[in-house]
Amino acid sequence: MAHHHTVRPRQGTTLLLVGTLVGTLVLGAAACGGTQDSSGASGRRKVTIGLVTKTETNPFFVTMRKAAEAAAKKNHAGLIALSGRFDGDNEGQVAAVESLIARHVQGILITPSNTTGILGAIAEARRQGILVVALDTATDPANAADATYATDNFKAGRLQGAYVRAVLGNRAPKLFMLDGTEGSTVSQFRHDGFLGGFGIKNDSPAIRGQAGTNGDRNRAQTATENLLQRTTDVNSLYAINEPVANGAYTALAERGLSRRVTIGAIDGGCDGVRDVRAGKYAATVMQFPVRMADQGVAAVTGFVRNGKKPSGFTDTGTTLITDKPVRGLASENSAWGLRHCW
Repeated sequence: MAHHHTVRPRQGTTLLLVGTLVGTLVLGAAACGGTQDSSGASGRRKVTIGLVTKTETNPFFVTMRKAAEAAAKKNHAGLIALSGRFDGDNEGQVAAVESLIARHVQGILITPSNTTGILGAIAEARRQGILVVALDTATDPANAADATYATDNFKAGRLQGAYVRAVLGNRAPKLFMLDGTEGSTVSQFRHDGFLGGFGIKNDSPAIRGQAGTNGDRNRAQTATENLLQRTTDVNSLYAINEPVANGAYTALAERGLSRRVTIGAIDGGCDGVRDVRAGKYAATVMQFPVRMADQGVAAVTGFVRNGKKPSGFTDTGTTLITDKPVRGLASENSAWGLRHCW
């Protein structure tokens, strides 16, 4: 059951305002960019956009924030960037949306940590005439937001699963699965997609161990160490993202097992692509946070200035990156990946 929040004043939350730079002590947020009044030289209507990411430290969301800042500047709009404290911090994201409503933004771009827990805050924003666009992660239901610009996470998981299974060839799969945050739509879609591409179900004996990681490198390393205490008979590993793949690789390498285990990942960050080139992971599935931010900012500015309202789901793309291609799966090599990574 979804738990809906109503927008309310919060006690104990301190807002720090200095010119166009905005931060909250609770959310650890930053903002960039000014606003252009309609009476200015450009003749454009003033637009202020809020961006709420899952965290402010994950490289994916750092890239998204920087891209949104650049897109806002290009479109003569202001941007206020806020975030949760960690992946899964629904309360922090609710507080961020409430703060943006109070600051009278015209649009909110959000990567929901909890796709149902955030619905009340989104509904209140839309009730007040604010356009709400989901980035990276769709709300549940998807039409709770006006539009979504995101990776097809099921497809990304399927690409990873199909590739890892193909690399194993005739060997019987012995798999570790490192998921994200329990209840996360992204985590579930990638998990289910991987199983579909790999060709097994959740109850398969091929799965030798499974753990949640909240998408965090250190948690992933600890989780892998714990799984290896139960069994070292493993030859493949699913990682929800590249920080998790890195943590898992470190744990496997410390046990001398990294060469035996085929690791797949999803993200497409430059560090992850370099890890593919170095042979730490067999492949990663690249997604495109810059496209998400660019299209989200354009959607808000277009709505405010031209009345064009976006709707539905827009797939911002996925590309398999590997230096060891397999028949039947389209891919690009790490050199291509390094030219397009973030």
